[in-house]
Amino acid sequence: MDDQLLLPSLMRRAEQLYGDREVVSRLPDKALHRYRFTDFARRAKQLTLALQRMGIGPGDRVATLAWNHYAHLEAYFGIPSAEAVLHTINLRLPTDDIVYIAAHAEDRVLLVDEALLPLLEQVRERTHFERIVVMLATKPVPDGMLDYEQLLAAENPDEFEYPEFSERTAAAMSYTSGTTGRPKGVLYTHRALVLHSLGLALAESEGITSRDKVMPVVPMFHVNAWGMPFVAVMMGADLVMPGPHLDPVSLIDLLERERVTVTAGVPTIWLGILSTLDNSTQRPDLTNLRSMLVGGAAAPPSMIAAFQERHGLKVIHAWGMTETSPLGTVSILPRELAAAPAEEQLLSRARQGPPMPLVEIRARGETGVVPWDGRTPGELEVRGPWVAKAYYRGEENDSRFTDDGWFRTGDIATIDATGSMQIQDRIKDVIKSGGEWISSVLLENALMAHPAVAEAAVVAIPDPKWQERPLACVVLRQGESATGDELREFLGKDFPKWWLPEQYAFLQAIPKTSAGKFLKSALREQFSPAREAQGPQ
Repeated sequence: MDDQLLLPSLMRRAEQLYGDREVVSRLPDKALHRYRFTDFARRAKQLTLALQRMGIGPGDRVATLAWNHYAHLEAYFGIPSAEAVLHTINLRLPTDDIVYIAAHAEDRVLLVDEALLPLLEQVRERTHFERIVVMLATKPVPDGMLDYEQLLAAENPDEFEYPEFSERTAAAMSYTSGTTGRPKGVLYTHRALVLHSLGLALAESEGITSRDKVMPVVPMFHVNAWGMPFVAVMMGADLVMPGPHLDPVSLIDLLERERVTVTAGVPTIWLGILSTLDNSTQRPDLTNLRSMLVGGAAAPPSMIAAFQERHGLKVIHAWGMTETSPLGTVSILPRELAAAPAEEQLLSRARQGPPMPLVEIRARGETGVVPWDGRTPGELEVRGPWVAKAYYRGEENDSRFTDDGWFRTGDIATIDATGSMQIQDRIKDVIKSGGEWISSVLLENALMAHPAVAEAAVVAIPDPKWQERPLACVVLRQGESATGDELREFLGKDFPKWWLPEQYAFLQAIPKTSAGKFLKSALREQFSPAREAQGPQ
């Protein structure tokens, strides 16, 4: 049968089979909100009907400015069920970027958390939303806005009919973080998101099942929380939503309290949790936690090993982008290494891994596609049914998509004989010294293996002789000390002398992007031209 792959079908399955499953949300006041999938489905239907009553129809963009919680989950399904497009706005973007993408997407309606109304006020006069709906309201909403609960209460869910339309209809959209120019829009079809959800349920991926309790720490405004809300609903897994409370203590409390089995976030989140666990006098019970997915940036192997060795927790490395919905590769330990020494297993687990089924990868160097030898770097290219074929409105299509239909990621990677991929750097971050490439990522991961180092970012600074040389920006652990000479000697065990940074800047914090990645452009601007690094500031 040529049945259409639609997000409403996932909700219908959840309603029919898993109505008693639970959605737990931590609200801004830290209270826990609980309800069942039956409540979620009923309210998502009411949202669909309310949007239709507003005149929202096929192709209209409905934006959200919200943290991870139950009402945002309702929007994930209620908006696409109206054949409209869910546009999750990254609330951590600069206000100018928020204004730009709201206009670029031509958003008609905005759903906004009450706690984020101060942020909305900073951009409201420069945006053109026809309706603004306030979620999680604890008091009367401002004049001219609508209360989400009142909006839903006016609709009869029995009037909802599961829709039938083309699976190639746009369901959602995200914008890139805009670290290199203006943010670019990516549209996701119903078909792409359903196939991506099936990919997340595969055993060689995250293996999400109805026995899991899933906690997406990655925000729902960041590439659909990596697809975890969709797959959890599809598979009947309980969902645990942390809301705005992303500090290590709050996250650990929720992981333990709700007996979470699967979670996902960027390396900076897990580094904070690791430090908290290491310094905790009472070890929390995280024995139910079977998998911690890490992506968004290369995770230090030392972090992966520390979670395993000191806390018995398994970190799974993955890679993806806004343009890949986002999951492209997952590093599951191959069976050939099941009995290998721990050091060899760690090397494998620290890679970003082979492509998921239906996704293909290759790397291209200056003379063409590079061999899968694990050594030769090239720009990673990818294609598959949940990979974008163009940007919304076509910006940069000529430079980012190849003539034969592959997406150029901007990542420098190697691929070994088994198809396992390892990111070496971003093209814009790789250091070109004397005609040779130095990987900032490998240096950073090595520095973060030093016992005194909490975070490290390596950037290129101009050099009159070698064109560029690496500068290491380091945040030390509380109460620890280290000098540049000590760190250089530490790196010298694993890297050739010409790779080693001569300059070290000791910082209180490393600036981060809206997605929690190191903001290297800010460091390059701060330290170019290079100045003598001072001691800890």
